[in-house]
Amino acid sequence: MKRLWLLFGLVMVVSFAVLGWIGVRIYQEVPPLVDKVVTTEGKVVIDEGEIQAGQNVWQSMGGMEVGSVWGHGSYVAPDWTADWLHREAVFILDRWAQDEFSTDYAELDTERQAQLSGRLADLMRTSTFDPATGAVTVDPIREEAFQSNLQHYSKVFSDGNADYAIQAGAITDSERLKQLSAFFFWTSWAASTNRPDDHVTYTNNWPYEPLVGNRPTGDAVVWTGVSIIMLLAGISAMAWWYASRRSEEEEPLAPETDPLGQWEATPSQQATIKYFWVVSALILLQMLLGVITAHYGVEGDGFYGFPLSEWLPYSVTRTWHIQIGLFWIATAWLAAGLFIGPLVSEQEPKGQRLGVNILFLALLLVVAGSLTGEWLSVQNKLTDTVSFYFGHQGYEYVDLGRVWQLALFAGLLLWLFLMIRVLLPALRKEGEQKQLVALLAVSTTAIALFYGAGLTWGQHTHLSIVEYWRWWVVHLWVEGFFEVFATTVIAFIFMRLHLIRPGIAAAAALLSATIFLSGGIIGTCHHLYFSGTPTVALAWGSVFSALEVVPLVLVGFDATEDLRRSKTTPWVRHYKWPIYFFISVAFWNMIGAGLFGFMINPPIALYYMQGLNTTPLHGHAALFGVYGMLGIGLMLICLRVLIPGVEWKDGLLRFSFWALNGGLMAMCVLSLLPVGLMQTSASVEHGYWYARSSEFMQSPLMQNLRWMRVPGDTLFFLGAVALVVFVAGLKTGHSFRRKY
Repeated sequence: MKRLWLLFGLVMVVSFAVLGWIGVRIYQEVPPLVDKVVTTEGKVVIDEGEIQAGQNVWQSMGGMEVGSVWGHGSYVAPDWTADWLHREAVFILDRWAQDEFSTDYAELDTERQAQLSGRLADLMRTSTFDPATGAVTVDPIREEAFQSNLQHYSKVFSDGNADYAIQAGAITDSERLKQLSAFFFWTSWAASTNRPDDHVTYTNNWPYEPLVGNRPTGDAVVWTGVSIIMLLAGISAMAWWYASRRSEEEEPLAPETDPLGQWEATPSQQATIKYFWVVSALILLQMLLGVITAHYGVEGDGFYGFPLSEWLPYSVTRTWHIQIGLFWIATAWLAAGLFIGPLVSEQEPKGQRLGVNILFLALLLVVAGSLTGEWLSVQNKLTDTVSFYFGHQGYEYVDLGRVWQLALFAGLLLWLFLMIRVLLPALRKEGEQKQLVALLAVSTTAIALFYGAGLTWGQHTHLSIVEYWRWWVVHLWVEGFFEVFATTVIAFIFMRLHLIRPGIAAAAALLSATIFLSGGIIGTCHHLYFSGTPTVALAWGSVFSALEVVPLVLVGFDATEDLRRSKTTPWVRHYKWPIYFFISVAFWNMIGAGLFGFMINPPIALYYMQGLNTTPLHGHAALFGVYGMLGIGLMLICLRVLIPGVEWKDGLLRFSFWALNGGLMAMCVLSLLPVGLMQTSASVEHGYWYARSSEFMQSPLMQNLRWMRVPGDTLFFLGAVALVVFVAGLKTGHSFRRKY
């Protein structure tokens, strides 16, 4: 175990050193925040402060929940970077074609089109930024293109656009519309202007836009090849190692009776029950919002004819859908930790129940306050500054205002305090269990502290810097240390049931955490290929994100072992459905995180796929399939231990399990996957802007494919309803079998 701990520590130190070094490079090489944009004739196009103010306007209206910027965000409205760039390019080319050939650019022959597009590439890609003055000088024709785009976007956001699911009156103030357009221009400028002394843009030539010469870089192709080689090498090494150690593992014989069958719930464990009632309610609410949000893709201004967008626009329902999903998953995991704590130490500190109750009230405050603030922000009830603190920050997964973010961080610190104080007695005891408890304490500490990465930016922080830290929260906090925590908790549960030896459980959990984090920490950079970051982020991110997939190849073996354990003795079958949800986690880890994740992670794939429906394909399968199913499994195992002597009726749970998994799979393969692949084809053939355009997405074929979400979504929703009814039945008694 000592060597495993040393390896774990080495991976942590080296990985964070590399990630920190990459962060320094990002800080040094971000696209410059332009102070002014002026024409060669001296006319001011964008005045000082308008770009940063425009970023705040974008944030307060929903930000990444209304289309995307640099490929990050939602999927119904366009990517504003690609859309602005294409509209500007077409405007300039048409103006030149009319002036010189008296026709539109599209009507010209190939030779003349090449002549004008080559001139446009020189115009757009040549940097005219002056570091001394902070100004960009542009040709007068680009000022005309700016005014044309400003007029277009003013109409979109003031009048609304059903194809984009943008409600009328989203933004009506002319000054704010100008500022928003200035921000869109800047993201497009960074995506089409070469870095100093280089031939690639600040976003590594993303998006694909042949009109301005934006094409994949050599680095994107080369590092894609390296990442695939690393994946194959890692899988081979992992399989070899796994085969060599199988004979070393010995598991104990299952006891004749349930070791937890006589457990009496402590006061703090009893206090966690209300967490699970809230989890159940939030699951149902999230599913309802998911149905509405998905429907906005085909009817952007209503819900089956009802003008729902007047009260709940797409940006609100999608924000709430994501936030509530994170809230109930995190609540389930935090409650499971609080419940399992007394099982670990077999005692409870004085005042633990009070702390659990205070934390519950704090979580309710954060949920209610943040959701309310987000609605007020999108409805223009708050100023841009107030919105940042109490409303909508605009950044996907961390949408909640800064005050609610701070409150949530304080709640996590309280949870850490409650967890450590209940684990201390077990940490002081010698024995094989101590190693597993130590890893549980480490992962608990990481969960509480790493959410603090979301506090590193302010209202006016550069977008590239925000993206670097935002993915610390999304990737490291959600996908990283929660994964370690979950692995440890599951190992402890099987150990506590005497189905696995403490030493084996501790070694397996520690090794799994080490392997996962060895790729996962630096692999955070695979989200940053085209976010105004230097090539170093692309190189390291591509290689180590491939290594993230390696341990997932063998999770099927662990799932098989879990299934075998669930059938060893009659009493173990009482834990059948919680264990089955743990098994489904392994399945979705392979499919959602592994297969669908690696499908989009290599640089050359993500270059064309970023922000297409291949992204929510991976997101739904990985976030709900892995973390959602795990949260449900943890909730059920706690509820099972809470009343150990009573047998459950498993009809509703059986239906829920298969409906949730079957519905999620149908949603993925019947709609999200084919839509994403069709978009990818369109992106490669015509340009990224076209794959996200209403011309393409509103075509009959694409609309039919989007409607194909209905069967899977319906089955999925019914599974959630069955789960909630079952959990409610544990309170009323109708989920228990009667004894005759």
